[in-house]
Amino acid sequence: MPLTLSGTSGVLDNSGAFIAGTAVNSTSGTSIDFTSIPSWVKRITVMFNGVSTNGSSNYQVQLGATTFTTSGYSGSSVASSGGTGTFSSGFVVFQSPGTSSTLFGPLFLTLLTGNTWVAAVCTSRGDVAQSMTGAGSVALSGTLDRVRITTVNGTDTFDAGTINILWE
Repeated sequence: MPLTLSGTSGVLDNSGAFIAGTAVNSTSGTSIDFTSIPSWVKRITVMFNGVSTNGSSNYQVQLGATTFTTSGYSGSSVASSGGTGTFSSGFVVFQSPGTSSTLFGPLFLTLLTGNTWVAAVCTSRGDVAQSMTGAGSVALSGTLDRVRITTVNGTDTFDAGTINILWE
């Protein structure tokens, strides 16, 4: 049986369609939040396009149910340059230690069961030939309704690029 995507004039429903959020220019602030995500969502793609900050902290994606979950994440990230790291405060998009880089690529979030989400990331730096991968999981206290993109130190400010999410 073939799968079909449905939608009319940009208004889509939960019948298997992909729904894009509103792209956010990541040119200021310490975090970018996407809220009001529908309760039926089973998969989210976070897309980074030329994103950078004024510092060298790793990027992280945090999920939430009413409030953002800032602990209980389990997983790790690795850069092709040899840098590695584990994380517990969010899904980490690793970058080379001590560098500020321009980030391109997706982070995929999938509902595993109940309120447990798993993540996989595969991004690259725009300024050098380097890729980053990682994976992990987190159990939320309720139904996911928000996604935050920030940095591990929480103080670096976004200064370039665009971030958006796509859900289904």
